[in-house]
Amino acid sequence: MNSKMPLKTKEVVFFPDGRMDTCNAAVYTGYAEKTLAMMRCNGNGPKFIKRGRIFYFQDDIDAWMNANGRVTSTAQARNVALK
Repeated sequence: MNSKMPLKTKEVVFFPDGRMDTCNAAVYTGYAEKTLAMMRCNGNGPKFIKRGRIFYFQDDIDAWMNANGRVTSTAQARNVALK
């Protein structure tokens, strides 16, 4: 019996202008929708727009995710998080 489980993938859907809704932003980032909502309230998440609903642009999410640079150890990540 093969112990490997098949990898489940989810597709991220973009609007024609490049926007994605909160559900798709959650899939893209790997965060829960509720986590993104808390980040919006706290002002520490990616940039978003509100046009009746919340939308994110891929470039804004990518910039936010890469804002602190990449690290090579958990110790570095801890130091970045403390700043």
